[in-house]
Amino acid sequence: QVQLVESGGGLVQAGGSLKLSCAVSGRTFATMAWFRQGPGKEREFVAGDTSTGNLRNYADSMKGRFTISRDNAKRTMYLQMNMMKPEDTAVYYCAADSRYRSTKYPGDYEYWGQGTQVTVSS
Repeated sequence: QVQLVESGGGLVQAGGSLKLSCAVSGRTFATMAWFRQGPGKEREFVAGDTSTGNLRNYADSMKGRFTISRDNAKRTMYLQMNMMKPEDTAVYYCAADSRYRSTKYPGDYEYWGQGTQVTVSS
């Protein structure tokens, strides 16, 4: 059974940092990504990567602040978040798909975790 489990969320002050993890069981995936969804908002793309680590993609608001990485041996994906802002407050989701590309559309991902809450205080 494929399972994606996020961890590392919590409360952080504006300007601080958090590192999220997504542990994957059952198989490995060609493409993985992070999405987030704030209250009353649509789910939005944060960052994505392929299994080779050479097709990383970031949403414009995250460039220079967030870094995505994967440890294939540990079957874990990470999101390092720096210089966090109150608008980063959201539930962050891990997503995976067998297709070899990084896409920003939620409908393109077959597997999802249940999310981890990130709250940034001002």
